[in-house]
Amino acid sequence: MAKRTPFEIQYAAEVMEHLDWIPEKYHPLIWKTILEQLSFEPMTETRNRKLLTTPGVIGATWELRLGPGNRFRVLYDVFVEERSVVVAAIGIKQGNQLFVGGEEQSK
Repeated sequence: MAKRTPFEIQYAAEVMEHLDWIPEKYHPLIWKTILEQLSFEPMTETRNRKLLTTPGVIGATWELRLGPGNRFRVLYDVFVEERSVVVAAIGIKQGNQLFVGGEEQSK
């Protein structure tokens, strides 16, 4: 069986600032989940990974939900030809509101 080539995961410069607003104890979980979920099939919809019907926050087209109560969101884009995933934002969902870098995002 042929070995699959993983997608390269890249991060927007702002992502590190977004993590400043998330408790540090969740950072390893976030990094691990991004690597596991987006390295090989970033465009396969699952219960916690979906294509956004309209470009979401920061123009991202995909959303990954993770963490306790699925409270964290990773917003990303996929570039198939380059086999890369660009993580545009990491935020916290509180009720019906999404906060990225401490700022509420509107849809």
